[in-house]
Amino acid sequence: MNSHSKVLGSDVVFEKAYCEYRLNRVESALKTIEGASEQTDKLKELYGQVLYRLERYDECKAVYTDLIRNSQDEYEEERKTNLAAVVAAMSQWEQASPDSLGLPESTYELCYNAACTLIGQGQLTEALNKLRQAEEVCRVSLADDSDVTEEDIESELAVIHSQMAYIMQLQGRTEEALQLYNQVIKLKPSDVGLLAVTANNIITINKDQNVFDSKKKVKLTNADGVEYKLAKKQLQAIEFNKALLAMYTNQADQCRKLSSNLQSQNPGHPRPVLIQVAQLCREKQHSKAIELLQQFSDQHPESASGIKLTMAQLYLTQGHVTKACDILRSIEDFKHKPGMVSALVTMYSHEEDIDSAIDIFSQAIQHYQSKQPGSATHLALVREAANFKLKYGRKKEAISDLEQLWKQNPSDIHTLAQLISAYSLVDTDKAKSLSKHLPSPDTMSFNVDVDELENSHGANYVRKKAAKVTGENLPKDQGEIKKKRKKKKGKLPKNFDPKVAPDLERWLPMRERSYYRGKKKGKKKEQIGKGTQGATAGAAFQNHIAKKLQTLFMKLGFNLDQSQKTIYEEEQRSQAGPLRKCGCVFGDDVSEKQRRNKLQNKKYAFSHFCWFSSGTLIL
Repeated sequence: MNSHSKVLGSDVVFEKAYCEYRLNRVESALKTIEGASEQTDKLKELYGQVLYRLERYDECKAVYTDLIRNSQDEYEEERKTNLAAVVAAMSQWEQASPDSLGLPESTYELCYNAACTLIGQGQLTEALNKLRQAEEVCRVSLADDSDVTEEDIESELAVIHSQMAYIMQLQGRTEEALQLYNQVIKLKPSDVGLLAVTANNIITINKDQNVFDSKKKVKLTNADGVEYKLAKKQLQAIEFNKALLAMYTNQADQCRKLSSNLQSQNPGHPRPVLIQVAQLCREKQHSKAIELLQQFSDQHPESASGIKLTMAQLYLTQGHVTKACDILRSIEDFKHKPGMVSALVTMYSHEEDIDSAIDIFSQAIQHYQSKQPGSATHLALVREAANFKLKYGRKKEAISDLEQLWKQNPSDIHTLAQLISAYSLVDTDKAKSLSKHLPSPDTMSFNVDVDELENSHGANYVRKKAAKVTGENLPKDQGEIKKKRKKKKGKLPKNFDPKVAPDLERWLPMRERSYYRGKKKGKKKEQIGKGTQGATAGAAFQNHIAKKLQTLFMKLGFNLDQSQKTIYEEEQRSQAGPLRKCGCVFGDDVSEKQRRNKLQNKKYAFSHFCWFSSGTLIL
């Protein structure tokens, strides 16, 4: 087509641009459309599709708005659906709040796009209700078509169910979300983009658990054509999760490779660096991780706040509290936040550096004094600073803070009492003059029944009144007040015989007693279960049994011929052998003649007596 473009002329500009668009040559399609001499409606339609693929949503929105305003044909509903998709993309990927365009919600596609817009605005409950409405409209519209089966309807609803599961996941209902995600995966929809997004969300639910399932799901994100179906932020999130999954599965080299590729594609994004730092920390290389964070912070000051928080955390894990404080104080964006002030004061107090903690309070109070004087945050910091100074005995330094608080609220008796207590160490006259502002004891007294209060359920301490002692119950002698305890009789052994004198050496071990003569040497007991694997009972025991059996058979009138004796002797020689020498085992269904024939065959040498279910003993 490129070689014959001059011959074809401008009559096939749309066809050429459309072919380039279908071949995923979006940039070439854009140049072809922009170079056309005349912009027809169908060329504008394609232009809007190209701009959407390039994520130039503002221009795309303008193109579709113009088409809807200036064209009247049967494709108006499709144009409104595309415009709603553009608005949803702006809401989700650019965090924009576009004006309401008054688009209808007559089809399930329009309802779905409206729900996506609500998700981008954070209205999750309203978005879920809108998706349920889209599901109902979809079922009603497809039920009228006799050619559409139930499987086709479920396949069409897969994208709606996946988005519903995403909202449930954001709401913390992970079990319900996981169930819906798995239903979508089982349907095996033809849209590779839908499969990739669903599989990625399942991986985020699994996290560091169920990694084998995550490794299966990650294959769905590598399907052909996924990069043309998803937005750049979606592809970026999938690549981040691949790197994290490699870290959780202890694939250190793969994790480094993926995170390095992500860093090269997104140089200013902090997540690839944080993944590398997490991998280094798993390998106990904390110093190298801190160096990497410091290097990224110097190169990208706009992302330094989150990076420095991670550095401070690593310093704290190593026990370097002062270094962590220095890092936190260097973050200008959070330096005077109440949470940061609280963390720094706590760490400095842990290190017993009270002066630095007071300096943190002073800087924060000065900042809010100039920016937001008299605000709730300002007064709260002043009060906390005063209480902190009083706690560590810095009453002189707390006077200015207490005076400021008292001027803001003269009716605060608690602050006035603290101020008088602080002035009592510095200026007693000032303390006396301030004490005149305290209310009188009569005004401070309350109509409270003390006995009723002590007897209430919430009382922790109840004052006990001493019981009166009458004259009859007075003790005659002070020595008789304490009662003597009865001695308990010791327990005797069960087999104790009072007539027999106890053994004086019963507390000594048996070997140390005078009458111990050692164990008598007798016949060795049979050691069953010892020897090599598969060995049977001891040879002595088996010889004994064999003799008994031979004697028994002789008494019964049975004589062993030479061939039977040979087999019997071979059996005796193989008694101590392993089980692998064992011959065949006969069952109940074998005839007596077959048994004798097999017994007379010398190649079978039994290593043990074979017992059958009928109980017959075969020699």
